Amino acid sequence: MKATVIISTYNSPDWLQKVLWGYENQTTNAFDIIIADDGSGEDTKKLIDQFKKDYPVEITHLWHEDKGYRRQEILNRAIVDAKNEYIIMTDGDCIPRNDFVESHLELAEKGRFLSGGYCKLPMKTSKTISKKDVESQDCFNVDWLNKIEKLNFSNTLKLGSSKNRRILLDRITPTKPSFNNCNSSGFKADMIAVNGYDERMKYGGPDREFGERLENYGIKGKQIRHKAIVVHLDHPRGYKTPESLRRNLDIRKKVKKNNIKVTPFGINKEKHL
Repeated sequence: MKATVIISTYNSPDWLQKVLWGYENQTTNAFDIIIADDGSGEDTKKLIDQFKKDYPVEITHLWHEDKGYRRQEILNRAIVDAKNEYIIMTDGDCIPRNDFVESHLELAEKGRFLSGGYCKLPMKTSKTISKKDVESQDCFNVDWLNKIEKLNFSNTLKLGSSKNRRILLDRITPTKPSFNNCNSSGFKADMIAVNGYDERMKYGGPDREFGERLENYGIKGKQIRHKAIVVHLDHPRGYKTPESLRRNLDIRKKVKKNNIKVTPFGINKEKHL
């Protein structure tokens, strides 16, 4: 089985470059990449075009005009355009460990979506990471990271555990598996069946809502937060507003209360509940 990795981005070419270094160094090439671009400027296009010239897997740059936060719309287009039956969702500020794609493909399971883990890094560490640090995998090394800024206990567990310990930690963790756009995956057919992301939603939970509808549809979450890892680069969140958070929470409450599986505000606008 092959995967399509969908990477969302918006005007963050420095971070996207580090992320693409990560996918350049995967243990498998059984994937292609779609960069779902919510209206970035010319710098991002130039960066992607440069990577395309000599990259181990195919990169598709999917772009629409900047008309404010429309991330869910471009992600829905990317889901439709994905050429492989399995889709890995992630963001343009999340550097994947070299076994990231291989882990998702190995752990993929019919009737499930996978909920991976991410380690939030502070700004100083985020800026420090170079191409060499990605190639050597130092940016996933607890000792190396601690020399820049101290990791918290949760991140230390995620990055510092042996393979057997990761299996145990995912089995006993009290954290419920959720769909998070930093690091989740599932079958394209299931994503299409629930009509993709709800395009009414802005920042603050649209990926969780997507996962909640998948659960209602019968696609249950599977915890792999210690097995499939990305490091999350720091950045400001100017698009986060109390209004968007409130609106999104209201939508999620209705999804839960009414056991909603399919949004009419997704890929197919003519699809009804």
